[in-house]
Amino acid sequence: MSFWRGFGLLLLGGILGTLFGIAVGFFAFPYVFPPPVAMEQLSSADKTAVVATGNFIHANPSDPIHYGKGKVTVYENAVFLESDFEVGPGPAFHVYLVPKASIRSSAEVKDQMFVDLGGLRSFKGSQVYPITAGVDLKKYPSVIIWCERFSVLISPADLTPAASQK
Repeated sequence: MSFWRGFGLLLLGGILGTLFGIAVGFFAFPYVFPPPVAMEQLSSADKTAVVATGNFIHANPSDPIHYGKGKVTVYENAVFLESDFEVGPGPAFHVYLVPKASIRSSAEVKDQMFVDLGGLRSFKGSQVYPITAGVDLKKYPSVIIWCERFSVLISPADLTPAASQK
C-alpha cells in the first residue's frame, strides 16, 4: 500500500508542478522575452491633421508593474505612439480610445463603450494604430493601454484637442 501512496503523491505533485509552471510561464514570458522596440513611422496617408495630443502617465504610483510614459498623437486616421512611448511588460495589452476623460483606475473603464484599436505590438517605441472610418474623435478624450487578459488599466493618456493647443 505504501508504494501506491507514494506513486499517487508523486503523480499528483508532477501534475500540480506542471500546471504551476505553465501558469508562471504565461505570466513571466513577456518579462523574459519582450518584443523588440518598435520603430514604426507614419505613412503619408496617416499624416493628416492632428486632432489631439497627450502623454501617458503612471496612474497608480503605488503599483510598480502597471506604468506608462511617452507622448501620443491622434490624427484623423491614426493614433501614433511616439518614439518615447513605454509601458511595463505584460500579456494581452490593447490600445483603446475611451469616451471618458481623466481615467485613473480600471473601474472607470469597465462600463465604457471604448474603441479597440488593436493589440499593443511592443512595450517601447513608436507605433501606428489605424482608426476605423466613422469614429467621431471628439467623443474620445482619452487613449489608454489596457490589459485584456486581467482587465487592468496599464496607462492612460488624457488628450488635449489640437485647436486648444494654439
